[in-house]
Amino acid sequence: MLNINDIKNKIFNAYSNDLLCEFPNDIIDLVVTSPPYDDLRDYEGKIVWNMDIFKKIANEIYRILKPGGVVVWVIGDRTLNGNRSLTSFKQALYFQEIGFNMYDIIIYEKAGSGPPHPNRYFNTYEFMFVLSKGKPKTVNLLKDKPNKWAGATTYGEVTRREKDGSLTNKGKKTIQEFGVRTNIWRYANGNGYSTKDKIAYLHPAIFPEKLVEDHILSWSNPGDLILDPFGGSGTTAKVATILKRDWVLIEAVKEYCDIAEKRLAGITDANDNN
Repeated sequence: MLNINDIKNKIFNAYSNDLLCEFPNDIIDLVVTSPPYDDLRDYEGKIVWNMDIFKKIANEIYRILKPGGVVVWVIGDRTLNGNRSLTSFKQALYFQEIGFNMYDIIIYEKAGSGPPHPNRYFNTYEFMFVLSKGKPKTVNLLKDKPNKWAGATTYGEVTRREKDGSLTNKGKKTIQEFGVRTNIWRYANGNGYSTKDKIAYLHPAIFPEKLVEDHILSWSNPGDLILDPFGGSGTTAKVATILKRDWVLIEAVKEYCDIAEKRLAGITDANDNN
């Protein structure tokens, strides 16, 4: 069994379904990740991702997540022969079955998308399932939605209902410049937009650094430990480092581990030059 010092700020070239079972219970504060598509195979033809493997990883994540910890699961559905897989729905229901709360469902709206389909509407979104192990222990809601009536005073009197049913007058309230954003989050994505790290685009499916930043800020605090079990090019680890969180990255493809190492080294180099 590994201890927390064995995994903190480390990149593991491994399959999560093999490695997570070696992690101690209740050590992870936040998971931010995007799993592979259905029935993914490696270069030797071995199936490395399907529903059975997902279930094993989901159970391990629940075990190693701290009470109150959060999982952000970014996922889209594949369409094959005109039929959406609905894998995202199946996974969401299984997460609930093993004890997770579906705390929120946030839509990741992509500002950039591929060419249109001749017989189907543009698909410009993915789901971001926000799952919690019990009540989330950290919630820092992002307040960056401009308020149309900023600076104005609310009409009428603001009241609060007390336990005995009576109303307490709280007076009028000045509307702030920004309010809590909605649960539809829009990001520029694709080459040149998801990150400025050109080397990262050697990975076929990176998610925007800003997306990861927003979730890390929302569901964790400095010093927390963040896991990405499908580490890819290292976006989660990079953003976690910048935001002063610890992290652990698991990635099965050695080439992508090397890319992640270089991106993290770039942060260190930039700090050394300041």
